[in-house]
Amino acid sequence: MATCHPTAAPGYGKRSAPSQSPSTQHDFSHLPEREAYLAAYIDRLPDGAAIDTKTLAREQPRYGQQAVRSALRKLADLGHLLRIREKAGEGLTRWVSRTYFSRTARPRSWWQRFLADRRTTTGGGSADPAPAPPARSIAYRALASLGAADKRMMLSANECAALESLATEWFARDVTPEQFRFALTNGLPASVQCPGAFARKRLLDRLPPLPEPPPPRPAPLPHHARPPRPAADVHRRAEEVRALIQEHRPPARC
Repeated sequence: MATCHPTAAPGYGKRSAPSQSPSTQHDFSHLPEREAYLAAYIDRLPDGAAIDTKTLAREQPRYGQQAVRSALRKLADLGHLLRIREKAGEGLTRWVSRTYFSRTARPRSWWQRFLADRRTTTGGGSADPAPAPPARSIAYRALASLGAADKRMMLSANECAALESLATEWFARDVTPEQFRFALTNGLPASVQCPGAFARKRLLDRLPPLPEPPPPRPAPLPHHARPPRPAADVHRRAEEVRALIQEHRPPARC
């Protein structure tokens, strides 16, 4: 899975529908494999994450753009996804796209009521896009991505924030996000009751060593300290010089 999923432009990206059921391991068991995989992937992303076709195809390893596009249409048909275009901005002069995701499948009538209530609240359109959430560190994003790699390691936002400093130390040691994710999710027990505490223990117990510093470059030797040329080399050079002198010496006068 992608470790550092991109954030969409301010006001765009994923928007979670209200009144969803609590998350369980069987939320998408009624879906085909492809749709279940992508629905679980989107469900774990925070609001504001980019969930357009190109980004999803690039950030997860299983499906390309065509398969992702088909899966998103299927999720919309089954009531997990709603994509709309509406006017936004002061005076409602700009058309923008909105994408709503629901872990709980909703019938079309529910989505229609949801949109009607929302438009009533916003006066017939959409308010200006909200500011994008603050950029997170690579350590925070890597922790947040653990649940996408293995459901047993799903961390809350508070747990990610609490463990961020420990994870930062890993990335100061030249660890890649893929290596980080492998170290924290490889060989998990059958059940992880407290993912935050489990992650903290692994962060401490498996902290990699500091990288070896690069060897210093040797300083160039001063001229007087350079080793002398071999005698054979000196003799050969002298012969070359004498040959040049002989070649350019003017002829002797009678």
